[in-house]
Amino acid sequence: MDLNADLGEGFGRWTLTDDEALLACVTSANVACGFHAGDPSVMRRVCDAAAVNGVRIGAQVSYRDLAGFGRRSMDVPA
Repeated sequence: MDLNADLGEGFGRWTLTDDEALLACVTSANVACGFHAGDPSVMRRVCDAAAVNGVRIGAQVSYRDLAGFGRRSMDVPA
């Protein structure tokens, strides 16, 4: 069984969840890629911690919408 969580959704010093605590419980994690949440330092920290915990890493992709957390309707070119 795979237990998965969306992680790395903080930005800079702001955090949404305790990513390190969740990494002790999950077997895979989708890491925010900086469009709706996350930034390069958050992504690196979460990926490094996931590797230490033996957690498989996936990308949590989204629209470029930091202000709306990726939940606003957007017109994007095809």
